[in-house]
Amino acid sequence: MTALVRLRLDLGYDGAAFAGWARQPGQRTVQGVIEDALGRALRLDPPPMLTVAGRTDAGVHARGQVAHVVLPVAAYGTVSATLPRRLAGLLPADVRVWRVSVAPDGFDARFSALARRYAYRVCDDPVGVDPLRRHDVLWHPRPLDVDRMNEAAALLTGEHDFAAYCRKREGATTIRELQTLRWERVEPRLAVATVEADAFCHSMVRALVGALLAVGDGRREPDWPGRVLAARVRDSAVNVAPAHGLTLEEVRYPDAAGLAERAQRTRRVRTLAASAPEPSADET
Repeated sequence: MTALVRLRLDLGYDGAAFAGWARQPGQRTVQGVIEDALGRALRLDPPPMLTVAGRTDAGVHARGQVAHVVLPVAAYGTVSATLPRRLAGLLPADVRVWRVSVAPDGFDARFSALARRYAYRVCDDPVGVDPLRRHDVLWHPRPLDVDRMNEAAALLTGEHDFAAYCRKREGATTIRELQTLRWERVEPRLAVATVEADAFCHSMVRALVGALLAVGDGRREPDWPGRVLAARVRDSAVNVAPAHGLTLEEVRYPDAAGLAERAQRTRRVRTLAASAPEPSADET
């Protein structure tokens, strides 16, 4: 039997020129680019397949993405000390693998995660966004009241059925525990939302941001996003915010002793009466 090793990869990317994370025929994707580089660096054909903490859609960026890959020990052992540097020479400038390490027993990049933290950046300067930040900051031409947005956000945190803010997938639950949803001004005309949850369903962060922007610029009252949440159906009045303002900042894991147990719990489907998390879905 071939001896195998599981590696953890910590990586980041500018999502502007990618058709999302997941490999797709005929499309330039983050997964495809990294897997192809790994195949070349390790001389493996076909290239090894990555499992990622959270798949991102076209245009979404990542600073703290995590993936794992299972390789033959023989292939990894010959390049273990030089693999990060080899990948740096093979990867394009819009994606970097910062670290490669042997994963602890029980580690699964997707199922072992405790939480994912995203940031959504918005500029409300009436004349536009800094041209050097146009790829990762949304320009919102109306002034935003961060206090109103945080008042509305407080009604959305906790464990809820987020069906009103998700694209429903057959057989998947939309129940999530939203741990943090908070806006702050980091510069006079730059507002940043910090959004953290045990897992996200498809389009959830950008739908929440879209609803809160409508509150911040006065088009909706602060109680409106909470009423949409309670209805548990998609509301056409909620505009999903554009992808380029969203960045995956961090994926958090338990210590090594808790990895396997966390992965086992995450695989259970959740209901509001039983709070074990479901496997995380796409986030865009």
